[in-house]
Amino acid sequence: MKNLLLISCAFVVLSCKKEDNRTDHFKNSDSLSSKTSGDSLQIKNNLNSVEEIKKEYNVVNSKLITKKLDSVSFDYECEERSGNVVYYSEKGVLKVMKHFNADSHFSSTENYFVNDGKPYFIFQQQTVWSFDGGTSEKPETRDDITEQRYYIAEGKPIQCLEKKYTLKSSLKNNSKSENIENKELKNCSIDELQKTFDLLLKNKDKRNNKCL
Repeated sequence: MKNLLLISCAFVVLSCKKEDNRTDHFKNSDSLSSKTSGDSLQIKNNLNSVEEIKKEYNVVNSKLITKKLDSVSFDYECEERSGNVVYYSEKGVLKVMKHFNADSHFSSTENYFVNDGKPYFIFQQQTVWSFDGGTSEKPETRDDITEQRYYIAEGKPIQCLEKKYTLKSSLKNNSKSENIENKELKNCSIDELQKTFDLLLKNKDKRNNKCL
């Protein structure tokens, strides 16, 4: 009877070890994958390279797309410009801020991806639209679009990319963003975007539509 009990205990211990090894294998595989789908890195100051930033971005953006993040938002008006801010968080920790603002012929969208209260990746899209022929009954328009991507480590940009393209209402086959090549910007600055980020963060609990 005693021998039978010892054999049973040994079997349970071996089974637990195999399960632990299997779990460790999956953890290691996930951490090495370039298409990470688990939790975000959750480690301060770990986003020091473009590759690490892309991994964290993929994780958070996936949760954003599948609506797994909590959100609060508010609208505002400032003279002739109106805007909207959305704050996305996970378990009370801010992960993304989206800021849209526009006037009569200009609009801008900024997406701030946040780690430890600071942006590590910023995507900005600015659009300037104008009339481009046609008739008064059926006017044609064009949108001149500029996209900029900023990879940030320790508060400074380590890579900045830009692409520009035009969309015309008169054309059926306009350029697509994914088909436009990025150009690297040298000596770029995020000073103005950082000021906007700080302002949006300061107004996180804002609940009225007054000017920021």
